[in-house]
Amino acid sequence: MMVKSALAVVALLALVSRLQAFVSVGGSGNTHVTITGNTVMAKITEVCEAVAEAEGRDFKPTGSSVEELLRACLGTTGEVSGAKFRTALNQIYMQNGIVDRDFMNSPSHHFNNEVFAEGRNLIIQGTAAIKANVRSDNLQSARETLGRVCHTLQDFYSHSNWVELGNKSPYANLIRPDLNVENIADVEMPTCSDCASGTCTNQLLPAVLNGKFLTSGYMGLFSSDKPQGKCSHGGASDLSSAQNPRGGISKDERHSHNSNQHNSAVNLASEATLELLEDIRGAIGNKDFLRLMGIARSAVLAFVIDTTGSMADDIAEAKRVAYNIIDTKKGTQDEPSEYILVPFNDPKFGPLIRTTNPDVMKSEISKLKAEGGGDIPEMCLSALQLSLTGAPSSSHIYVFTDAPPKDTHLEKTITALIRSTKSTVSFFMTPSKRRRRAVAAASTFQVYYDMALASGGQAIEVPKSSLSQATDIIVDTSTSALVTILQRSRSPGRKESFPFLLDKSMSNTTIYITGSSLTFNLHSPSGVSQSNSVANGPLGTIHRVGNLQRIQLNGSDTGLWQIEMTTTQPYTLKVTGQSAITFIYDFVEEFKGPHPGFAVIDGRPSAGSPAKLLLTLTGEKGPEALEVHQVALVEVSGEKVSNGTVDKMADGDLLVTVKEVPGGEFVVLLKGKDKTYSSLFQRQTTTQMSQSKVTIKAVADSSMLPGEVFKLNFTVTTNGTGGAYTIRARNDKNIPMSHPPTLNVVSGGSAQGVISLTPPAATLSGTDVTLTIEAEGPGGADSNYANLRLSVLSKVTDLTPPKCSIVDVQGVCYASACSSSNWELSVNITDGNGTGIQSISIQQGSGNFTQKVAEDVVMGLYEASCCSTSVTLSAVDKVGNVGRCSYNMKSGAGPRLFTMSIPLWASLLLYVVLRDVSL
Repeated sequence: MMVKSALAVVALLALVSRLQAFVSVGGSGNTHVTITGNTVMAKITEVCEAVAEAEGRDFKPTGSSVEELLRACLGTTGEVSGAKFRTALNQIYMQNGIVDRDFMNSPSHHFNNEVFAEGRNLIIQGTAAIKANVRSDNLQSARETLGRVCHTLQDFYSHSNWVELGNKSPYANLIRPDLNVENIADVEMPTCSDCASGTCTNQLLPAVLNGKFLTSGYMGLFSSDKPQGKCSHGGASDLSSAQNPRGGISKDERHSHNSNQHNSAVNLASEATLELLEDIRGAIGNKDFLRLMGIARSAVLAFVIDTTGSMADDIAEAKRVAYNIIDTKKGTQDEPSEYILVPFNDPKFGPLIRTTNPDVMKSEISKLKAEGGGDIPEMCLSALQLSLTGAPSSSHIYVFTDAPPKDTHLEKTITALIRSTKSTVSFFMTPSKRRRRAVAAASTFQVYYDMALASGGQAIEVPKSSLSQATDIIVDTSTSALVTILQRSRSPGRKESFPFLLDKSMSNTTIYITGSSLTFNLHSPSGVSQSNSVANGPLGTIHRVGNLQRIQLNGSDTGLWQIEMTTTQPYTLKVTGQSAITFIYDFVEEFKGPHPGFAVIDGRPSAGSPAKLLLTLTGEKGPEALEVHQVALVEVSGEKVSNGTVDKMADGDLLVTVKEVPGGEFVVLLKGKDKTYSSLFQRQTTTQMSQSKVTIKAVADSSMLPGEVFKLNFTVTTNGTGGAYTIRARNDKNIPMSHPPTLNVVSGGSAQGVISLTPPAATLSGTDVTLTIEAEGPGGADSNYANLRLSVLSKVTDLTPPKCSIVDVQGVCYASACSSSNWELSVNITDGNGTGIQSISIQQGSGNFTQKVAEDVVMGLYEASCCSTSVTLSAVDKVGNVGRCSYNMKSGAGPRLFTMSIPLWASLLLYVVLRDVSL
């Protein structure tokens, strides 16, 4: 580990040594999440510094908040939202904590019961899946797996006797595929002495300590049985701890009898997590590591485009808008971090094209041609499904079509994906005259209107000749800090006034109203008014196209605004702006067990009980600069407002409990105060949610193998009407699968089913599969869903990392004049009998690296200024094993001259074989 990393570890361990640990999300004291969070932030900071150095810029956060770190890492001084960053971190943290619920009784997930080989395999396979997912750009799956792997890795130091054996550093074998866990105590070997009080300082037998045998405590959640003479885990939940030998060796929580051991376990778990993160970083590179952690601009440009014969004008407009956004926002904080394109026709749709390169997006969209189609309905929802599962969560997706969907059987699946991903979908509908007649006779665009409303998007119906006027909405939303202030829907309309707050952080405020023959009046805090009949007035400019009115406010008058609707026609109303102040949220449920906590609900929350939300604030100066006054669930199409009670959690998040949940579809409303400017603010979510009396639970405990059957158990429970529940299951990769068509569930009971999936043998390793399971009650009155992300991972037989030897170092460096001198490092990199070198990258350093290949040896030359004296090169083979070369060119004060030359024969002494991180 480099000096910089070592200093980061010292600072980190000084922090975590004061913490309680190894309990779940929401537990008392600090948690597994605290350990993971501190190590993740330390590693992110280190990588941000390395990237800034390589780009020749300073890395100087203006404060200690996550948001200030994000701005410094991106190298921007503009307004950047921390929502995407915090969402990514929460995906890691929540999956870390959920291991204590989903795998509560699994010894291998916690290194209980001496199952060391099985626990290590979970870490090795999980790490392989993380790297494969990143390579396939499936970042959310990678984050979720990372959270689970960190939990298991950290538990090793709390649940085993590694600390008691006197070890001062992490056990590297846990993350090296080519090494096994060694010297495990035999099942017949007694390991602990009896401890009647349960508070003994050290129960381990001398034979275990002297022989350096590895053991862990047995955990009996449902039985007190354990092998004779074996240690227990300990604690009130462990039934085995009452059987001789009594007590336990767990270091999950700090007590007076184990405080030193607990502190050591926390420190080692933190160091081990840093090493795991460093291995992943080496395999995927600095830029992708930061993307994995959510360090990216928030804007994503995602198009779903109908390519049937009548869509030539629409395709041309989509191309124009995409080119305009790419060209005008390049190099700004509003430049999209990712581009997504999904074409569809009939009967074909896809593929999903996803890239971070704007030139690739330009090239792909320029290839689209309007042809085919035949009958009027098209495969729109199939394409939208690909986009929702392929885009990052909370994306804005734009659909261009002139026909209703043919694949309406996917409607509930799309709604489930919208709720799960919290993405916003807007439709640009341009029916031609021929299609308009056919549509009127056969179907309508109503499904698009419903989906737009459910996601908080817009359903805009315009003539093809006017489409270019409507697509300004895409430019509006292609920003890194877009927030929603208000959203409502009324059908039928009625005279009603909607208040909304604009705060000092808000800019580019825009109001969108969809509907026909609409009348309204807008009132500012200072008493100025403007009606819908005034296109250019004192408050804003009104643009009309099709069924859309778009009002751009002129100034930034802060305070309470009012928009008074005076129409009886159906309409939707939405107010957005640009601000760093926002929040992210998840509906959660509490779980019990040895380490109770909260887990994200994957589906609609349960009816008949209070709704609970975990809420994270984000702002320019971090959540500490924000004050919450109200959190409520609000009906979008009704008037019900249900206020919640707010409790602060140990990790700074907010737990909101709403006792009287609205009966219909609702969103989350938050009001508060920005303490930096003493300004009141208002924010609202866009994704509609409702409760259900049906729940679906499914847990995937491994990856899928290409060509092999994968079976997934799921459970359907209902507190509503009993009877035959219709089961539907769909995945976004069209992998062949089977499932029971119905399950019989009695009211207050549950039933289990099995879904079998068989990925084709040619499926690429790292492929991400989104599986949606739906259960619909008798008569279709109630339903719920579960969305799971599954990974396909090929078996890996190459376990050996590339090897790097330093061949020569040349340089003349003057400490007082580094900019006028250079140095260079020559290396040879080989992969022996492995799969071959895939890539070599500069992990740290601002120099240049060139290479050439001769007889399976990569001969590399690194050249740098003497102002940049440290370098780390990462060599990754074709299955993801990583080897590193690190070197530090020494320098000193004054005019002292430093040179170093290492002949080829001496390179053997500097041979570096670094730890293996395998795919």
